[in-house]
This record gives sequence, C-alpha cells and structure tokens, in this order.
Amino acid sequence: MSQVTKDAKLHIFLLLSLAAVFTWSFVGCFDLFTWFLEALPVMIGVAVLILVYWKFRFTGFTYKLIWLHAIILLIGAHYTYCRMPLFSWIRDTFELSRNHYDRIGHLAQGFVPAIIAREILLRKSPLQRGLWLFSIVVCFCLAIAASYELLEWLIAIARGDYAGDFLAIQGDIWDTQKDMALCLVGAVVSLLTLGKLHDRALKKI
Repeated sequence: MSQVTKDAKLHIFLLLSLAAVFTWSFVGCFDLFTWFLEALPVMIGVAVLILVYWKFRFTGFTYKLIWLHAIILLIGAHYTYCRMPLFSWIRDTFELSRNHYDRIGHLAQGFVPAIIAREILLRKSPLQRGLWLFSIVVCFCLAIAASYELLEWLIAIARGDYAGDFLAIQGDIWDTQKDMALCLVGAVVSLLTLGKLHDRALKKI
C-alpha cells in the first residue's frame, strides 16, 4: 500500500469519525446557542482544511492533533465546559472549586495550534528550526488566546448573563488570565515534547 493511499484512508477516517462526534455533540446538547459558539471553531477549521486540501495538506501527525482538539471542543459544546460529567465527578470527588474541563480546552488551544503554526512556517516560510521559530509560534498561540478572550468579552456584553455557559468563568475573577496562561503553557510544552516527532512526520513529505 502506497503512502498516498495510507494518508487518504487516514484523512477519510478522521473526517468521518469527526462527523459522527459532531452529530452526537449537536443532538441533545445542553444549550443550542452555547453549542453553536463552542462548535463554531470546529466548523470553520474543517471548512478551511477542506478548501485548502488540494493545495496544502498537513502531515498525518498534525491532522491527528487537529482531530483531537476538535473532539475536545465538541464535547465541551455538547455539555458546556462547566458541566462536562467526568470533570464534574472529579470536582465532587476531590472537593475542587470548579469543573476544570475548560482548562483542558484552553491548554489544547496552545498545544495543537503550536504544531499547526510550526508546520506552516517550516513549509511555507524561510524560517528554520530554532529560537525565532519557537518564539513566533508561541506568539501566534497567544494571539489566538487573546482573540478568543476578546470574543468572549464581546458576547458577554451582547448577551449578558445568557453567555455564562460559554464563558465558563464559574466565579473565578482571574479566569481570563488563567485561560491565556494555559494556552501559553500548552504551546511551550507542545513545541518541547512534540518537535522531534513532528520533524519525523515532515520528513515523509
């Protein structure tokens, strides 16, 4: 079996399995408005990936990470981030102050986009592996985090208390700052731990 055939099968599997999770996420979701806001990045992301597929294809390694990130978002969209059952059980069992599933989401917000940005820059720009690439990728992830927090702010102003499930603040006045910090941590950890694995995947192209 050729590498092209293997890649095609992987891409089809990831797309179809994601479509199944997307359908589950929508059916019986806690709140339709919150679901739409949380699932919107997945819809936009998949649409962009399909549009550019014949011009630019990521490595299978990166597609798998994108798939994982989309699953995290769709689970949060279905339950809302402050009601995800497993993390509610963890909160109650260990007497925590909040449901921490949204922290996982914001960690992934840096962890996965870091590899996406790294691949685009290595393949489409003069940048080489090193401090400049590392710094620019981290800054890119922080820009995403800041943009998302600004979006949450605008929706909160427009919708008032009805946006509470989308914000998932859960009474923490430092929630915005912690969200951006987790994105930063996710990006740095991703680059440090996945860089070599990503390089191996890039060599196959």
